[in-house]
Amino acid sequence: MENQRKDWSEIKSNDSWSIFKIMAEFVEAYDKMAKAGPCVAIFGSARTKPEHPHYLQAVEIGEKLARAGYGVITGGGPGIMEAGNKGAKQGEGVSVGLNIDLPFEQFHNIYIDRDHYLEFDYFFVRKVIFVKYSQAFVIMPGGFGTLDELFEAMTLVQTRKIAKRPIVLLGTAYWSGLFDWVRNVQLKEGYISESDLSLFKITDSTDEALQFIDDFFSSHALSPNF
Repeated sequence: MENQRKDWSEIKSNDSWSIFKIMAEFVEAYDKMAKAGPCVAIFGSARTKPEHPHYLQAVEIGEKLARAGYGVITGGGPGIMEAGNKGAKQGEGVSVGLNIDLPFEQFHNIYIDRDHYLEFDYFFVRKVIFVKYSQAFVIMPGGFGTLDELFEAMTLVQTRKIAKRPIVLLGTAYWSGLFDWVRNVQLKEGYISESDLSLFKITDSTDEALQFIDDFFSSHALSPNF
């Protein structure tokens, strides 16, 4: 037990020093992202292959966003992230990658602007940067990480911790089952409000997704979220 107490003391000491590393990640990210301009985050699976329709659709929405004047932010890895960055490049727009080292996502994709590439050790720092600098969120089909990013964005808007931002889910076949449950269970049992259903739009059309975002910013300012 005495040895365990000593080990715990060393852990707490190391925790204190890790604060400086966390601060350094924030400082570098704030500095780089402040220069990127208005961006839209594209979230989705790292496992989606280049020939998959979801990958091709992510390229399409990335290019359309870029041509409309928005930068594109992704998690910097393969799959949907690569597709979003590729689309931004094709649209001659800003292409941002917020990369993190994961077991099946080892390397950043080649479509990120060199001066808009960031690498993170801490998931929570990376998520703060996504939320701070994304003017809108486009959610493609994905796994647990994608759902985490989707529901965090909706929670922060719902609780007014950030200003209202457009949240678009591309892929009605993929998303409809989940949000049928949201309506039929969460809403009916009183865990969310009817107004919460207006926090997002589900569509199969990249044109509709872009229009939804453009319509919002016809009456709202483009600025960091906090």
